[in-house]
Amino acid sequence: MLDIIIENGRLVDGTGNPWYFGQLGIKDGKITHVGRTDDEALERIDAKGQVVAPGFIDGHCHSDLLILDQPESEFKMQQGVTTEVVGNCGLAPAPYFKDRAAELKSYIEPVIGRTDWPWPWENIEEYLQHLAKTPASENVSTYVAHGALRISVMGFANRPATKDELDRMKWLLENGLKAGAIGLSIGLLYAPGSYTPKEELAELCKVVAAYGGLFSTHIRGEGNNLLASVREVIWIAEQSGVSLHVSHLKAAGRINWGQTQDAIALIDEARSRGMDVTCDVYPYSAGSTTLTTVLPPWVLEGGIDSTLQRIADPSVRKKIKQELREEQTTWDNLVCSTGWQSVFVSSVPSAAGKLLEGKHILEISELWGMDPEDAALELLARENGQVSIVYFHMSEEDVREVIRYDYSLIASDSLGCVTGKPHPRSYGTFPRLFAEYVRKQKTLTLEQAVRKVTSYPAQRFKLGKRGLLVPGYAADIVIFDPATINDTATYQDPIRYPEGISAVLVNGRKTMEHQQHTHERPGVFIPVQHCCRH
Repeated sequence: MLDIIIENGRLVDGTGNPWYFGQLGIKDGKITHVGRTDDEALERIDAKGQVVAPGFIDGHCHSDLLILDQPESEFKMQQGVTTEVVGNCGLAPAPYFKDRAAELKSYIEPVIGRTDWPWPWENIEEYLQHLAKTPASENVSTYVAHGALRISVMGFANRPATKDELDRMKWLLENGLKAGAIGLSIGLLYAPGSYTPKEELAELCKVVAAYGGLFSTHIRGEGNNLLASVREVIWIAEQSGVSLHVSHLKAAGRINWGQTQDAIALIDEARSRGMDVTCDVYPYSAGSTTLTTVLPPWVLEGGIDSTLQRIADPSVRKKIKQELREEQTTWDNLVCSTGWQSVFVSSVPSAAGKLLEGKHILEISELWGMDPEDAALELLARENGQVSIVYFHMSEEDVREVIRYDYSLIASDSLGCVTGKPHPRSYGTFPRLFAEYVRKQKTLTLEQAVRKVTSYPAQRFKLGKRGLLVPGYAADIVIFDPATINDTATYQDPIRYPEGISAVLVNGRKTMEHQQHTHERPGVFIPVQHCCRH
């Protein structure tokens, strides 16, 4: 007898092939039958008028700590997400050495969040062991984060690594890969990633290539330096022989709109030469990051404490203001072309600062009676550098261009901090894909959209038998109405669950039913089985 039979629905199997009517049989967490079965079942789910698809895979997010604090992950369950990939952009809570713990925590807090309890791990294997003790409602896989590696070994030093330091980073990286990490993620926009020369990164990526892992990168510049930054990571991948995945491909800043086509052409050209290059995109024209990322890179050297000391110096603050008001060639000064009215405060830690959440920097500068540059620096000083922002710096046409691109997959890039006014992508990414880009704009067909959030990320991140409606595959399933699925989260009211999803199953167990969490937590860590070529 089967555990569950889902019947009367339209099966969209994740391959990109046309949907068809059929039944889905499930037993012991696996799909047993697709199409038709005469078996009996303990439970039958009537999916009439709805789509039955593989569970959605969020291939780029920052839930590394949130998954431990909120293991039911309702804001992702409500979207139909059954698997999350963490450790992105070089930001992760492991590995680290105890004497560098404070530096790492201050580095990741604006993106990943913080915990009110001490971390009982130092390396990735121990982090994963702790994750297993706190099972989540969804499955999880992770990268080894370059920022954590570099901080562990050399802090925020703005220089190339010595041979000994590089060897220590390689050792930490290899241990993470052996523990089942997907590969290496790098955040070249963020210090200390931004201090790392491409030759050093190529040496690290040779370790990843030896294990058949993936090199995922937030490129160095997404504005004026977009094309040079794409060329840089393609060079790193070519020198090391590693597979490359470009995170949240975009053209930031009004003067750069339209350059996504040129970036895509660079990826296509690399693929024509036999390189394995792909990308992801979120379905919004605003991004979300930390306020420190708008500062000149030299201001961030030494970590948050050093940054705050520089901001407090009137002569240094004057220099920062001058640079922020001018176009730059060595780093992306996006506020120069986009304006401070495009930079919205989404989250701050202090109670006094909560009234500023949802306001843009220009509003705050008028409220405080100072220049916007001074307001941004003053806000960082008051909030100890821990300010998250939503940044309106992309064009809708560019977003559509990347969404329809054959080699892009869809991911949320949701931050680990979902307080205040977080980017609505935390609550609405996947329903928005179907409501806006399938039903309304017709950028993708239903089948194409399902593939970009199921089988394609499962294949790209080597998640094993997931992402397809195939016998023997994990029964990660989402049932939704393609006519009513809709994101309700907005920029001013972002903490709102979507509509149109009736059920979510993870490893054969219902985690969401009729938009109510069942409190089931059947998720597992998905290790990548690497074959070392040393």
